[in-house]
Amino acid sequence: MGSPGPGQNTQAQAVTRLAPSPTGALHPGNARTFLVNWALARQRGWRVILRIEDLDTPRVKPGAVDETIDTLRWLGLDWDDEAPLQTADLTPYRDAMSTLANLGVVYPCELSRAQIEAAASAPNEGDHEQRFPPELRPASFRQGKPTGFDRAEVNWRLAVEPGLVAFDDAFAGPQSRDVARTVGDFVLWTKRGQPSYQLAVVVDDARRGITEVVRGDDLLGSAARQILLYRLLGLGPTPRYTHLPLVRGPDGRRLAKRHGDTRLTHYRALGVPAERIIGLIASWSGVAGPARAMSARGFTEAFDISTMPRHDITFTEAHERWLIRGTPPEHDT
Repeated sequence: MGSPGPGQNTQAQAVTRLAPSPTGALHPGNARTFLVNWALARQRGWRVILRIEDLDTPRVKPGAVDETIDTLRWLGLDWDDEAPLQTADLTPYRDAMSTLANLGVVYPCELSRAQIEAAASAPNEGDHEQRFPPELRPASFRQGKPTGFDRAEVNWRLAVEPGLVAFDDAFAGPQSRDVARTVGDFVLWTKRGQPSYQLAVVVDDARRGITEVVRGDDLLGSAARQILLYRLLGLGPTPRYTHLPLVRGPDGRRLAKRHGDTRLTHYRALGVPAERIIGLIASWSGVAGPARAMSARGFTEAFDISTMPRHDITFTEAHERWLIRGTPPEHDT
């Protein structure tokens, strides 16, 4: 038999991760993704690891990590293990970069501040990442193995070769991306002396034996990049990806602070019970019946991913009224 392909795994027990970033407070949109991920894990016997992705250090406010963990617990989520903070030890990321440097597939490149910040953070829908074509690679590329990738003044990109990367998403279905044509040579290491999101998530997932990645479909395009890195680094089978629809504001954009104060901490301070938030998420996730407050455990018992709507959800004033007043929202999501 051949080696497992993307989306296949051979471990006896599947492992997933809850991987919030403390750069912004949790809102009903990303809470929905975490809850669905957690429910699938508890239904199917996956181990759950909590990993706080704190590499975007300038945007991590004091106390944000503790607030994120406390909010997840308030929702009723738990986990079987915790990974150390990413910033606690950069050695695994440096080792991965050394491997890529020895392969001769990375090179230094100057970037603007905005590009550095984009590389450090997980891409979001609406981010217009400019394609970096191979014509802009330095003349010295492939003339010996590069060194000094962690010098603070230099950023490093992966030289991406043309070709389709195909994988079968467990929710979105068969996917195919040509990374060279869509984003080109993407950033792996930034001037901050830290790995980019794309490199860090691959190294972290492989180290922890993650076999199941459940996240929003604004990251669907990142899966192909991460599969490329798995292959280059020789990290074994890639996880199975499950990319879920987003929750949007009334303007059609991904739910965020521009749509008002939808932070879970805001609702909690108003006295909104976690069970009401979970009940709203249940109504968005194919759980039949009238909107009703429920616990995370109750959601797990009622949730069936095969009936989850495949379209995005719009957060409306009716949903806001349900959270604050307990008035059942209209079923027009």
